[in-house]
Amino acid sequence: MDALILARMQFAAIITFHILFPVISIALAWVLMFFRWRYLRAVQPVERQAWLGAYRFWTKVFALTFALGVVSGIPMSFQFGTNWPGFMERVGNVAGPLLGYEVLTAFFLEAGFLGIMLFGHGRVSERVHMMATFFVAIGTSLSAFWILALNSWMQTPTGHEIVNGEFHVRNWLDIIFSPSFPYRLAHKLLASALTVGFLLAGLSAWQILKGAAPRSAPKVLRVGLTLAALLIPVQVFVGDLHGLNTLQHQPQKVAAMEGVWETQRGAPLLLFAIPDEQARTNRAAIGIPKLASFILRHDVDGEIKGLKAWPREDRPPVAIVYFAFRIMVGMGLLMLLVVIVGWVMHFKGRLYESPLFLRLAHWSMPVGFMAVLAGWTVTEVGRQPWVIYGLLRTSHAVSPSLTTFDVALSFAFYIAAY
Repeated sequence: MDALILARMQFAAIITFHILFPVISIALAWVLMFFRWRYLRAVQPVERQAWLGAYRFWTKVFALTFALGVVSGIPMSFQFGTNWPGFMERVGNVAGPLLGYEVLTAFFLEAGFLGIMLFGHGRVSERVHMMATFFVAIGTSLSAFWILALNSWMQTPTGHEIVNGEFHVRNWLDIIFSPSFPYRLAHKLLASALTVGFLLAGLSAWQILKGAAPRSAPKVLRVGLTLAALLIPVQVFVGDLHGLNTLQHQPQKVAAMEGVWETQRGAPLLLFAIPDEQARTNRAAIGIPKLASFILRHDVDGEIKGLKAWPREDRPPVAIVYFAFRIMVGMGLLMLLVVIVGWVMHFKGRLYESPLFLRLAHWSMPVGFMAVLAGWTVTEVGRQPWVIYGLLRTSHAVSPSLTTFDVALSFAFYIAAY
């Protein structure tokens, strides 16, 4: 493996570790707002104590994930200088301010009110403490806003001009609100909420099995299942819109997701296949006729452009994108199954008494994380070989002086530390 591949693998490993924590904190902050509101609204002392217990316990979870998210995000910025100076040299006029806005607005807001949220209950008024929780939640969402604004611009660049090989801002609104940004932001926020829903359900199910937190755990379990039940259909709808937007702006990525090599009408939806990039075909393919065209074009005879329409050097790695997309969809179907079983148990009056379901909920706790990582893989690997889609190749962003030994050594240290 050369330095470019190792540098990409290193960045992927670091951001894979990092993304596990923001995906919790983004939505969990709003869940804490809900717990806080239910505590203030409750009349019975027992119910008030249950919601307060839930708030205090999950605030600790939030504090841990926030701290780990901040620390694990620092090495990513280091790599812009050590491994990817070509990126910042060419794109720094766009990327630098967007990353700066994230720090100046989101991070300062979170850091400024986090101490009050964690340690202020009983020391400040209920209104001030509620306000602190609200501003922390706003900060986590603002962080997602700015990071996804940058990532979406890299996927669908607009609002810029290129002068002597450097990207310059022509219109900030066009850069921030690039064509894919609304779909990516909505998809990410929903993914965060679903991940937190299963985290709530899984951890509270474990508490019920162990006899811990007998007052708050059943309430949190129901909150997690309710959150998932409400948002899964919304995520399916947003995912469809996101797919249509990707087909319009990044058709190579969609072709890789679906394993389509030949441009065709009535393309089948492949349930399983083994993409062979050398032979430019699929092995052991099992598919449903015309379903891919129907999903992507909303027409059973709609045309899907195949990967062979692009030069080999402009195609993404097909197998990785193809299988990652199916893992993401598979995790979504598993989420739906767990939610259905959970609500069936609820209506039978056995939600909190069935050890089998409680174990199922507990074992399903990582499903949201797996879906997020698979979706991120589809998004980022599917953009290759471009770092700025269609304009700047990844190979032109890596440091020319970087050696295989340099990256391998730092990569080994990162993996050992993580």
